[in-house]
Order: sequence, then structure tokens, then C-alpha cells
Amino acid sequence: MMKWISLDLQFFSGEKTEKATPKKRQDARKKGQTAKSQDINTAVGLLAVFLFLMFGSSFIGNHIYIFFRYTFQHYLLVDVTENNIQHILIEVLKEVAIILGPIMIVAFIAAFASNFAQIGFMFSTESIAPKLEKLDPIKGFKRIFSMRAIVELLKSILKISFVGVVTFIVLWMKIDEVLSLSYKTVGQAIKIIINLVLQMGLAASIALLFLAVFDFLYQRYDFEKNIRMSKQDIKDEYKNSEGDPLIKSKIKQRQREMAMRRMMQEVPNADVIITNPTHYAICLKYDESKHDAPYVIAKGVDFLAEKIKKIGKENEVIMVENRPLARALYAQTEIGDTIPEEFFKIVAEILAYVYRIKNKI
Repeated sequence: MMKWISLDLQFFSGEKTEKATPKKRQDARKKGQTAKSQDINTAVGLLAVFLFLMFGSSFIGNHIYIFFRYTFQHYLLVDVTENNIQHILIEVLKEVAIILGPIMIVAFIAAFASNFAQIGFMFSTESIAPKLEKLDPIKGFKRIFSMRAIVELLKSILKISFVGVVTFIVLWMKIDEVLSLSYKTVGQAIKIIINLVLQMGLAASIALLFLAVFDFLYQRYDFEKNIRMSKQDIKDEYKNSEGDPLIKSKIKQRQREMAMRRMMQEVPNADVIITNPTHYAICLKYDESKHDAPYVIAKGVDFLAEKIKKIGKENEVIMVENRPLARALYAQTEIGDTIPEEFFKIVAEILAYVYRIKNKI
């Protein structure tokens, strides 16, 4: 008993206990709301950049070496004039583009791939649309000190601590090389430092990616929780998408009444009414300009059959009792259908009988 009372209270209180419907998910996606971890984008981007630097460091190093050598051998000896400065600036920008361009392209591809893997293709301007409520200081204060903000703070502390420990372990494993830097030449020291930075960067990226997987699971859980619906929300959504059941039933009832009136208006035009004395009534008409065979213009059972027979009697429409034929025509035909071919002979005999009575033959 208490269980049913609890369920009723949940229903009337609007507690969001139900999973989101496909329409709710689609509407949220249109607004740019979906489960996504920004940490995955960051981790994949860093990992891709450091991998590229590890395998492409010789290419970048050669260009940097050539650029500095050319700078000291040529640019420092050029006279400072307006034309020379413009020319030097263009050449420097070209070299910077050659050095940084591949890194930026790799970072862009990695960010696009990680984002696409999480949410697929999605374009929405809803999240960047200007809203006055974003300027509300009270709501801003609530966002800053909300439970979500506290969770994000704890996540940031965890990420910094975990990544810091991993990079420290890498550095500690190479402590002998670090302490021997003072005995190395400049070139050797730079090479050791670059290798150490790349190793620390790769380790930090992998550690961040490991944490990002758990962050994605949390973001997915949080998203599912935020888009939950109450039973009343689902009911309202169904009404909005399918229409109010009460209104739909009234529309159908009105349509049935209109169809009934049209059918009753056709009864006086029937050539004959085939009856099962108490249950069935089928109105047939033969008009060779419309159909090649007799067709049904009205039919009914029980109360409706009695009403059809009453209208037929008032308009002097001949009624013929044939129980098997009445049942068969009612079951096998609809309003406007011609009679099945197997009934041609018997219906022709009935119509001939009717025409004789009406002195049409």
C-alpha cells in the first residue's frame, strides 16, 4: 500500500524519475546539450601533438636551426629600412608558419576526431546565443557555488595532482641525466631537455586521457540525470506530439457522425435493401455511369440497421430478406465498394425482381 502511495506522490509532485524520450534527447541535441568530456579533447590533442613532436622533431629542429642561423648571418646585417623590415617580416612569418603549421594542423585534427567520436556531427548556435539571464548576478553566484562547480573543482585538483605525480615520476627516473646537464655541451643539454620534455608530455597526456575516460562517464551520467523527465512531462509530450486523446476522440466521433449522416442521406437513393430481419441491412444501388456492378451505399447492424430500414420504408425503398447474402455483403464490403463477383447472379435476380415491382422492365 505504501509503495502505491509513494508512486502516486512521485507522479503528482513531478519528480523526474523517468528516462528521457527520443524527442527530449533530440531537442536537447538541437540546443547543443549532450554528454561530452572536454578533458578527452584536451588529452587527445596533447597526445597527438607530443607524438608528432617526437617523430617530427628532426624536421622542426632543422627548420629552427636554419632560421636562427640565417637570422644571425643575414637579418642582423641588413640595413633597417621600411622595405627591408617588410621583407624580413614576410619571410619570418613564412618560417613560423612552416614550423608551427603542422603542429596546429595535428592539434586541430585530433580535437575534431575526439569531438566527433563523442557526439558525432552536431551544429547548434543555441549555446552561444546571447541571453540576458547570463548577466543575472544571482544566478551567476549560484553557478559559482553550486554542487557542479564543487565537483569540477575537485576534478581539477585530482587532475593536477595525478598528472603532477606522473610527470614527477618520469623526471625522477631521469634524475641522473638532469644532474649531469652542467657537464654537457649546449647541444647535448638541449637534446636531453627536449627528450625529457617530450617524455613528460607523453606521460602527462596518457595520464590525462586515463582520467578523461572517467570524466566522460561522469558527464554522461550527469547529462542523463539532467534530462530525466517526470511522468507528467512524458504525458504532456505525448499530447503535444500526438494530440490530446480527448480532442482526438471528439474529432473521430464528429467524423463518424458526419459519415453517418452522409450515409443516411443516401438510403432513399437505394434500389434495394438486403436485410436479415433483425440484425443486418445493406443498401445497394446500380448506376452504370458510376460502376459496372451494383455497389453499397449504406450498411448497418442492429440499431443502425433498424434506422436504415425505417428510412427505406419512409421513402418506399423495396426491402428483400436474404440472411446469408446480408451477412456476406456486410462482412466483405465497405461503403462505396461494388459487390464481389460471386454475388453477381443472386443480386441480379433481386434487382430484376425489384425492377419488375417498380414497373421498370
